[in-house]
Amino acid sequence: MLTKVDKGVLFMLASALISAMNGALAKMLSSELSALEIVFFRNMIGVFLILYALKHTPPKLTGGKLHLLFTRGFFGFVAMILFFYTITTIPLGEAITLNKTSPLFVALLAYYLLGEYLSKRTLFALMVGFLGVVFIAKPFGMSISYEHILGVFGGFFAAAAYTTIKKIKDIYDSRVIVLSFVGVGSLLPALLFVVAPHITPPTALEFLFPTFIVPSSLKIWLMIAFMALISTLSQWFLTKAYSSSTLSIIGVISYTNIPFAIGFGYLLGDKFPDILSFMGIALIVLGGILVSTNKKR
Repeated sequence: MLTKVDKGVLFMLASALISAMNGALAKMLSSELSALEIVFFRNMIGVFLILYALKHTPPKLTGGKLHLLFTRGFFGFVAMILFFYTITTIPLGEAITLNKTSPLFVALLAYYLLGEYLSKRTLFALMVGFLGVVFIAKPFGMSISYEHILGVFGGFFAAAAYTTIKKIKDIYDSRVIVLSFVGVGSLLPALLFVVAPHITPPTALEFLFPTFIVPSSLKIWLMIAFMALISTLSQWFLTKAYSSSTLSIIGVISYTNIPFAIGFGYLLGDKFPDILSFMGIALIVLGGILVSTNKKR
């Protein structure tokens, strides 16, 4: 029988695979839609999917902390718009790498806010996993731009969202938690679209106030629908993962979406990974094994 940790690891692996596919789709859609539109359509369709699931099988947990539920949704929206924006402005590998700073923030937030034990072995595993990210992304010559800084902030807000899941997992059904994410992620973009024609934002924030354009191509709508479907599924797996295991363990396992992304990138025409990339994959796997076999004291 699978242990609680094993289930969390498997849920995160599934989420990472689907997340990598989602990143590739977002990159493809970025030539037709703004980052905020991608977020809006992806979440709007997700709302209907989750509502249908809740109607089919009503939640059993009673809830009770709406402010934390909204906080999870808000943090998730900020993380998503920053992630999709970096995808549209810098190479996919760099954007995903910057987003992968989230497990480091998760481990720190879990330690300071939730009191989770952070052993030396776990810290070492986190460093090994992050070193693997460095080998894969090869950022040594990468210029640090405004977009890269936003990418790191995206990682932080993703970590904050994941940590919030841990606080509400015992009072809210996982589907309700996902609904808070896609719901807030639909309402806030809609509000920004309404406000956009009436203000002149600073250049640094223009990506938050684009002109809303309804897609006219059936192909684009099908891609949006598919992305919404798999993104919602990925969020459900992610929520189950962070509800089933220690945050630092699941954080390192989430690094696996980078090798998944490399695979999708290759299918889309990217160059085959070199020796440094394969070394990075090995380090990420090693970090995941080290931290997942570490016993919480």
